[in-house]
Amino acid sequence: MEQKALFEYVLRMADDSLILGQRLGEWCGHGPILEEDIALTNISLDLIGQSISLFDLAAALQGEGKTHDDLAFLRFENQYKNVLLVEQPNGDFAMTILRQFFFDAFRKPFYEALCKSPITQLAAIAEKSLKETRYHLKHTSEWVIRMGDGTEESHARAQAAIDHLWRYTHELFYEDAIDAELQASAQVPSLKAIETSWLETVKAVFAEATLEIPANNWKFDGGRQGRHSEHMGYLLAELQYMQRAYPNMQW
Repeated sequence: MEQKALFEYVLRMADDSLILGQRLGEWCGHGPILEEDIALTNISLDLIGQSISLFDLAAALQGEGKTHDDLAFLRFENQYKNVLLVEQPNGDFAMTILRQFFFDAFRKPFYEALCKSPITQLAAIAEKSLKETRYHLKHTSEWVIRMGDGTEESHARAQAAIDHLWRYTHELFYEDAIDAELQASAQVPSLKAIETSWLETVKAVFAEATLEIPANNWKFDGGRQGRHSEHMGYLLAELQYMQRAYPNMQW
């Protein structure tokens, strides 16, 4: 049972990275400046690289002879377990940066804690991914401050992005029986302490950026159970097209 729980746990992580990487890849060639176009594309590649390592581990745990391509490209929408936050459309540049900032501020303490996992391969993935995630968080934090404490227009767009995305952030800390089973044997960290660290980072950056946390308590979830927003189907149609059209193709 524990191996099945671990498979589901790793699959969630992989799906988060894959779907957000796909979203960021949509910016390629459309960035506001050349340097940022390249930066967003590189972050996308980092996330997809992380997803490959996680899918490889998940496939090994599943034991059905599947590859990372099978898990990435050949599942139906309700079989993906990513949080709703990462599948939200890019919107304007502020929306993309705030979505990424919320995710990075979560992934950094999460990977730090996961580095201590007794599951050697999972800890190794976390350690490697942490190096990339520290850069991602630094990059997005600087942009949040730059926009929030910038012009009237940039401040308004950043605050609008926060107001829209905040309702999706609580799902980052969703826990169920899968988490409880793995936490009971000290294989993975509790998300409670990570949520505290995440909120401290968000508050610190927002204070410097003169931005505010929304007062409303709206909370959207369902992604971890395979219930997605209307955007997910369109994203998967593009993500999966080549593998569906030309089965078993390889570059």
